[in-house]
Amino acid sequence: MRIPLTPASYIFCLLPLLFVALFQVANMNNNLRGGVRHIQKHALVRSSSAQLIRTQHACTSCKGQRSIAQSTTFRRAVPFSLNTYSAPHDERDDRVVRMLMFGKPGAGKGTLTTRLAQKYDIVTLSTGDLLRQHIAEQTKIGRGAEGIVARGGLVPDEMMLEIVTSKLDGLQNKHWILDGFPRTLLQGEMLDTHLKKRNTPLTLVVNLDVPDEVILSRISDRWIHLPSGRVYNMSYNRPKVTGLDDETGEALTKRPDDNPETFARRLAAFYASTSPLLTYFSKSAASSVARRLNPNHQHPHQLSFHTPSGLKVKTLAGRTSDEIWPQLDRLLQNTFPGLRERLETTTMKTRQLVSNEAIEAEHRAESAT
Repeated sequence: MRIPLTPASYIFCLLPLLFVALFQVANMNNNLRGGVRHIQKHALVRSSSAQLIRTQHACTSCKGQRSIAQSTTFRRAVPFSLNTYSAPHDERDDRVVRMLMFGKPGAGKGTLTTRLAQKYDIVTLSTGDLLRQHIAEQTKIGRGAEGIVARGGLVPDEMMLEIVTSKLDGLQNKHWILDGFPRTLLQGEMLDTHLKKRNTPLTLVVNLDVPDEVILSRISDRWIHLPSGRVYNMSYNRPKVTGLDDETGEALTKRPDDNPETFARRLAAFYASTSPLLTYFSKSAASSVARRLNPNHQHPHQLSFHTPSGLKVKTLAGRTSDEIWPQLDRLLQNTFPGLRERLETTTMKTRQLVSNEAIEAEHRAESAT
């Protein structure tokens, strides 16, 4: 006897097959997700390996050693404040030349400053020029200083500081060398305080050490062309025609203060005013080194990462500007590695290099024939 099948019976019979199909679909989905994760994992490994290879190739100049900044251990060990270091702010002090140059009268400050300004993109500031500019433009400072200068008096320290800093405050991220200020300890302290308040402290103080007898001989042999200010020296920079300016042919003259008596007075004034300045800045440089070595008494391993170099005071000795110049040039290159040469200087070097190579190639060709 056959029992008739109702629709409900058909559904009941198909349920096991439906469960089996759903199970297989779920299993296929799990396998698919696992495969995707496996592919992503291997892709990440390959990407990391390629990045490591590129980094190692890029660091061949490091003799195969990874820098400390590339180390995962370094990133874990360095405090959060160092990991979030901002280069443009924190490295500003040791990348910008803010320089004073001291030296006895006739030591070559002007010559060496001019050489630096010709080679590098550095602004040179003369306090005498700034004062004359204020007077010529009849600024508020200039009107106050004009009467004092006319009477032959000395401009007060506060007024000189305002004249200087009104220019320096506009050179926040530019390299500069200040000439003629400060001349006294009080002026030095006032300038140092102002610059630190502006977060633009001095970064380099250079003292030119030239023997007294050399300078005395130098100024005794010095002749100048008054209209242009061109300086000649009968010992090492003689005019083409003795007693005449090379460009105009006009007569050269002696400066009134280029004599042993005046030099002796100026030298005594230099020792009296400049020696305390050098002592002050040397102590300031030493204290900045102490702060960098152990700020807030932190653990030594947490120090010296991206720390500004602070103030450096250096004495350069020599008998002539030609002897001192290589020392000064090397000092700036080592202290300010980001300092760039002027474009025209680089272009002249390139042309000279090409010219030398062309001459050598011509000589080789002549030798071959």
